[in-house]
Formats: sequence, structure tokens, C-alpha cells
Amino acid sequence: MATAGELNAAVRAAPGVLALQRALVWLVGASGAIVFIEPSPYEIVTLLATVTFFATGLRLRLVLMPLLLMLVLLNVGYTISAIPLFEQSEVVSWIATSWYMAVTVVFFAMVTSEDTAARLDMLRRGLMVGAMIASLSAVAGYFHLIPGGDDLLTLYGRARGTFKDPNVLGAFLILPALFALQSVVSDKLAKAFRNVIAFGIMSLAILLAFSRAAWGGLVLTSAFMLALMVLTSRTNAQRSRIIVMTIVAAVLGLALIAVLLSFDSIAEMFKQRASFDQSYDEGRFGRFGRHILGAEMALDLPFGIGPLQFHRYFPEDTHNSYLNAFMSGGWLSGVCYPALVFTTVIMGFRHIFVRVPWQRAYLAIFSAFVGTVGENFVIDTDHWRHFWMMLGAMWGMIAAAQVYKIKAGDEASA
Repeated sequence: MATAGELNAAVRAAPGVLALQRALVWLVGASGAIVFIEPSPYEIVTLLATVTFFATGLRLRLVLMPLLLMLVLLNVGYTISAIPLFEQSEVVSWIATSWYMAVTVVFFAMVTSEDTAARLDMLRRGLMVGAMIASLSAVAGYFHLIPGGDDLLTLYGRARGTFKDPNVLGAFLILPALFALQSVVSDKLAKAFRNVIAFGIMSLAILLAFSRAAWGGLVLTSAFMLALMVLTSRTNAQRSRIIVMTIVAAVLGLALIAVLLSFDSIAEMFKQRASFDQSYDEGRFGRFGRHILGAEMALDLPFGIGPLQFHRYFPEDTHNSYLNAFMSGGWLSGVCYPALVFTTVIMGFRHIFVRVPWQRAYLAIFSAFVGTVGENFVIDTDHWRHFWMMLGAMWGMIAAAQVYKIKAGDEASA
């Protein structure tokens, strides 16, 4: 296992390599917002970054081995269940994508376990740029500001920007919005003001995506993160500022929503989407009815039914990632997926109060990750790029925190 001293020596020896690595981390974050084409820029950039990092130095720490094992078993389950379906090209593509997502998890874990604070900052900056591109595209598309852009930037009257699905746009924007909100409540006036504008634009795009999960996700993850920031603040002055700025931000947010709802088209769509009696949610074969019926099927099918087959038995897909793991990969994947997700959540809670230089970024990523874990119960997030990115980053930050604690303990003893 590399010590901080060994890492610092490597940094001093190759500053050009370090700058290249950090730039690639920024580029990966920025490219994550453009996924309406296949293969997306994110896939290409992540592959390039992976090759470059392995060529210039990347370590797999021992603490990451459980992550690697669970990812391999998860995808082995998917692959075994898909064997009878390999003549279907879409199934083969789905399996390949799942393995690729697993590779990106390990990549992000390895990358963020070293040079952690700087690389997380570059990832944050890249995500913010990508989020602004996606948000501005979504808003422009919704208000018909780009000639001929309606079909590309909207779907069923909902903003989708540079994404294929409005729901994924809304979910992706939550983490960058949390980064912006952190700056609003804790940075100096000029920087905070810039991030007020950024947070407002991203929140507007989330609203116009008309995704109930994203609406709830933004509110709940923001509240969760701000509570953690108050609990982990080092001084009473910091706590007071966070609380005051949170109240101001909440008032401004409610005012923005009130203004937007004065537009009839937005108000009508909002009323329709905010309703809890959607036709596809209710009944025996509605969203939640399918969850129950699918769970009963999963108990009788050790190898599941294979990827992308659920809609052959029911009117729509599972809309539940935990159930989908059972149906797509049998009992092996069905056990490994929640084990992977909730192990990460438990470990994440254990590291909230660890005083590391990247604690602020940790709180934002952990809050967004927990929010997505909750969304897994009502949405299929299996191939959401940003979900796997956050999962890998969580493991990387936890690995780095353990090294940091050991180093701090050694210095205290000395």
C-alpha cells in the first residue's frame, strides 16, 4: 500500500503527468452530461482516461478488493442469465454496458483513492461545466429558444437537454446542484453569488424535466447534505451561516417556483406530474403491482429471466433496480446488487465525521448517492453513468480516508 510520502514523491517527480491526470478527471466529469448519442463522449473520454491512468500509474488498494469481487459476481450473474438470449443484439449490448459500468466503478475508486482532494475538485469542476451545458440546453429547448431544437432537447413536453430521458437529466443534475449549494451557503460573497445563479439554472432544468423523483431527490438530498454540513462544521459561525443561507435559499427557491407556476403550460404539466394517481403506477400491473408480482417470480427463478425480458411478461419494465437485478441476473445478481449498494451506504455513514481535506466534496457525493439509492426503488438506474461514478468515488474516498487516518495517527505519535 502506498503511503502519502510515496505519493508526494511521485507527484514531485512528474508534475506534467499529474496535471494530465487531473485534466482528464475534469474532462470525464464534463463529458458525463452529453449522452444522447451512442457511444457517448463520456464512454470515449472515460476509456481514454482509464488507459492513460494505467499507463502513467494507478494502484488497486487492498481495501477495494470487496468492491471488485461484488462487481464481478454481479455481472457474472447477468451474463449467465443472458446466455440463452445472446442472439438478441440488444441483450449483448446490455451485458457489455454492465461490464463497462463495472470497469468505470473500479476506475473512479482507484483514481479518487490518490491525490484525492485535487482530483475530486477537478471532478467537481467538470461536473459543474457539464451540468450547466445540460441545464441551459434543457431550458432553451423547453422555451423553444433554439430553432428546430424541440425534438432533440425535449420529450413529451418535458425538458431533457443533452440526455435521452428527462428523468436521467434530473437525476444527473442533483450532484452538481449540491456542489453549487455548498458554495452558496459557505463561500465568500462573489463565489457564492455565481453559484446562486448556477444553482438556480440547474434547479430550473430539474423542474422543467418534470421528474417527480428528481424533484424529491433535490429537496431531500439538499436537506440531508446541509444537515451534515451543520453537524460537521468546525465553528459556530460556520453553522450559523449555513443555517441562515439555507433559509434564504429556500425562500428564493419558493419564489422562483411561484413565478414559474404563473405560466399556464408549466402549471398544467406540474399539476399532472405531481399527481400521485398516475395510471402507470396503479392497478395490478402498475408500477407497484409489478414490483410485487416480479418479486414472487424472482423467488421461483434462480437464474432470473435475463436482461430486458421483464416487459415481455408485464406491460412495462421493472422500474425498480433491486428487482431488476433479480430478474436480469437471478439470485446471484439479486443478492450482490443490494449488497454492493448498501455496503457502500453503511461505510459511507461511518466516514461522515472523518476530518479529511475533501470532507466537503464527500458530503455532497454521499448525499447524492444516498438519494439515488432511494430512487432505485422506483426507477431503473442500472446503466446511469453518474450513479456508478458516485459509487466508485465513494469507495475511493473511503480508501483515501483510511490512509489519511493512519498517517495522521503516525504523525500524532511522532
